[in-house]
Formats: sequence, structure tokens, C-alpha cells
Amino acid sequence: MTPIGKLSPADTDAAYAAAQIVVEVHRRLSTWLAPGQTLVQIDAFVASNLETLKARSCFLGYRAGGSPAFPSHACLSVNDCVVHGTATSHSPPLQPGDVLKIDIGVTYKGWIGDAAWTYVFGTPSSEVAKLCAVGKESLRRGIEQLRPGNRYLEWARAVQGYVEGEHKLHLIRGLGGHGYGRKLHAPPFISNTMPTYYDEWPDGALPCRPGTLLAVEPMLALGTGATRQKRNTWPVYTADGSMSAHYEHDVLITDSGPRILTEGLDDIRDVIA
Repeated sequence: MTPIGKLSPADTDAAYAAAQIVVEVHRRLSTWLAPGQTLVQIDAFVASNLETLKARSCFLGYRAGGSPAFPSHACLSVNDCVVHGTATSHSPPLQPGDVLKIDIGVTYKGWIGDAAWTYVFGTPSSEVAKLCAVGKESLRRGIEQLRPGNRYLEWARAVQGYVEGEHKLHLIRGLGGHGYGRKLHAPPFISNTMPTYYDEWPDGALPCRPGTLLAVEPMLALGTGATRQKRNTWPVYTADGSMSAHYEHDVLITDSGPRILTEGLDDIRDVIA
């Protein structure tokens, strides 16, 4: 977390600039993507545009736990792959019916930007259309709760109540958002679901403090919240093979409430005909 006393106006501007690099790459992707492309081609497009924008991927080479260094510039996750898909995790060219989650993380002038969006190739089925609409709306509703006077539990209460309570879809267990700033990952952990036992999510009881930078990201699926993952590999899949979606914004908590630093991401074309 970054306390507001240490986040100067210049720091805020720099964090916003990094977040907007991510939005710009997504914006360029949204006009370039087309059926028939491969993940290798898409990753190369991301790399080329980051170079043009004088930013670099903060995912490429990233290590976590016992996993190998992440091999791609972006996380590219197709269909039942929820997150952390690599450029070689899905070989066939993308076709109508495919659902692609693109998560872009950048370092720009010492600050991180990190946001994901879901792209549907071809006309979405009614189930996929609902999955995506619910994912976007859950993100909006959750962000509304990231304000002084609330605890992070209110984020999860809003997101879970909408996704699982109202629409009977499934939030992915064990994955969630995080603080960030000059590093990609920092406290607090932001669960998308309410704790089911004491001390399951200690950070949920923390207050929403002005000056905190958060990357918040509902991940949801049609059939289950459980996942499967091969040992020492990156991609995470739904346990039942059902379709998944992923939406992520960068948010700064201010004295007056949440400020979305990745503003504009909601307006991009995300149905790729």
C-alpha cells in the first residue's frame, strides 16, 4: 500500500500515466484483433506497441513461487484458461466462439500499470454475453465500495453478491486483486469472495485508506469457481473446462472515493467480428 502522505501529485500523475499506457495498448488491440490470429502474433503486437510507447512489460520474466519465468509480454488466456496464459498455451488461430482474456502489465517511468479485459471473437452466445456483462458490472459495483469508511470486505460483498447471488455464476476461488505502485504486487490482497472462516482473508478487515493503489479484478466462470493447473506451469484453467472471463481496473482510493486510473478501458471494442 502507498499512504497518501507519500503519494505526491507528481506520483499520482505518474501512476495515471502508466495505467493509461495499458489502456492505450488495449485500445490499439481492440482495433487490430481479428479472427485467424494466433497468440504468438498477439503477444508480438503487444511487445511492439509497448516499445513504441517507451514502456516495457512487467510480466515478461516475472517469477512467482516455484514457477518458471513468465515467457510472454502479456497474459493471453483462451476460453477455459482464466489467467496467466502464455503465448504458446493455445496454438490454434483464434476463431469465432473463442473468448480471449488479455492482461497487460507495464513499467513506465518507474510506475506499474496493470489491467485486463475480455475479448469475444464472433457473435457471443447468450451464456458468454451474460458472463461478460456480469463481469463488467461486478467490477463497477465493487469499485464503488473502495472508499474511505469502508473495509475491503465491502468490495467482495458487492462483487460476490452480484455475480453469485443475483446471477448464479461462479467467482474463481483463490485468485484476486492486489496493491501495486512501483512494484507489480503489494499488500493488500483483494479477494473477490467473502471469507468463509476466521482469518481466511485477513486483509478484508483493513480499511480503505486514501492513497492506496489497487489492481482489482473479478475472474468468473460459467460452471465452477474451482481451478486446475499443472505443476510448475503458468496457465490456470477452470476445473470443469467451462468458459471464463476476467476484468481488471487500476484504482486509486482518494479522500472523496475511488478514482479509476485505467479510465477508458470500458469503452473499447471487445467483440471481435
